[in-house]
Amino acid sequence: MSKVPLTVNGAETLRVELHQLKTVDRPTVIAAIAEARSHGDLSENAEYDAAKERQGFVEGRIKEVEGKLSNAQIIDPKLLDADGRCVFGATVDLEDQDNGVQVTYQIVGEDEANIKAGKISVNSPIARALIGKFAGDIAQVQAPGGLREYEVLDVRYE
Repeated sequence: MSKVPLTVNGAETLRVELHQLKTVDRPTVIAAIAEARSHGDLSENAEYDAAKERQGFVEGRIKEVEGKLSNAQIIDPKLLDADGRCVFGATVDLEDQDNGVQVTYQIVGEDEANIKAGKISVNSPIARALIGKFAGDIAQVQAPGGLREYEVLDVRYE
């Protein structure tokens, strides 16, 4: 499996989720299964079935998060020396050339992407168009509504 890029914050978020899954969710599910078993006949026990299904989800998510963390390439934007270029982890201020609207995005890994929080995936069309650009450059993005142009106003490593 190839390395998965993550920011320091993204890796910490996954570690916190893993801790929650192992120390809270897993014991809760085990207790729910034990409780359901104590009710007797398992063939018609909906509580038991639901608890076993929840256990499958929790164990699957633990395995998924552990896999992502073991394959993570953690990148700290503050330590980057990219000379003002747009790179993974950079925070970029953009201006839409059509309507003048300004937006700020941080280029992050797939698991961290959250457009409402201003975090876009490194694999998104806009991030791919931005990689390697400097302040003052124009990035052309093929969007569903057609070609969009954004001017890179500033690139920060926060």
